[in-house]
Amino acid sequence: MSLDAKRVRNLREKVCRANLELVAKGLVIETFGNVSGIDRELGVVAIKPSGVDYDDLEPSTIVLVDLEGKRVSGDLAPSSDTPTHARLYREFPEIGGVVHTHSRCATAWAQARRALPCLGTTHADYFRGTVPCTAVMSDAQIGRDYEEETAVQIVDAFRRLDYREMPAVLVACHGPFTWGKDATEAVYHAVMLEYAAELASLAVGINPRIGPAKRALVDRHYLRKHGSGAYYGQGRA
Repeated sequence: MSLDAKRVRNLREKVCRANLELVAKGLVIETFGNVSGIDRELGVVAIKPSGVDYDDLEPSTIVLVDLEGKRVSGDLAPSSDTPTHARLYREFPEIGGVVHTHSRCATAWAQARRALPCLGTTHADYFRGTVPCTAVMSDAQIGRDYEEETAVQIVDAFRRLDYREMPAVLVACHGPFTWGKDATEAVYHAVMLEYAAELASLAVGINPRIGPAKRALVDRHYLRKHGSGAYYGQGRA
């Protein structure tokens, strides 16, 4: 496969920086987690190599795969989660980056097999409602292509949800995935998801009977940042 060298270099550099940002933000330990980014025109995904320490990560070690998850460039094996990333890119055509972490609070909610309720406006600024938790994977799914089936579980959780308004999911018994317009935004959503999960854990501890925030409040906060008439920040409507 002949690829545009400059675009490939830029993609690798961006994905490498995004992976290192997981460490800087305290979302990963050891070799856990991975970030990928896609160049849809080239039809390639850049992703962290499997089991490589973040201290050893540099643009040249980032692996390129196609949309089926098959390696097209790079000396190292891609992340073991590559089939999950590749399937999400196929299923969610407007995303440009995917992140998987085992961050402490978001993973705790995933292991508790609980969706993350939207209890307040901090959550609503980034996720329009409850962050879904997938169904527990069946024995048959675990016995097949496990990482591909992980993506199947995620896609199933979004049958009635807009992945653009809900750029995050908790995989039951496993951990969180987030996505965005590119790898940088996907990492940003991972940071926000972890913070929302921490706040929810504290709030539920203070008041176990607390319910979700009013829908009107959730929508107002989400739409003032992301809606067609968004006015949060500089240079907005």
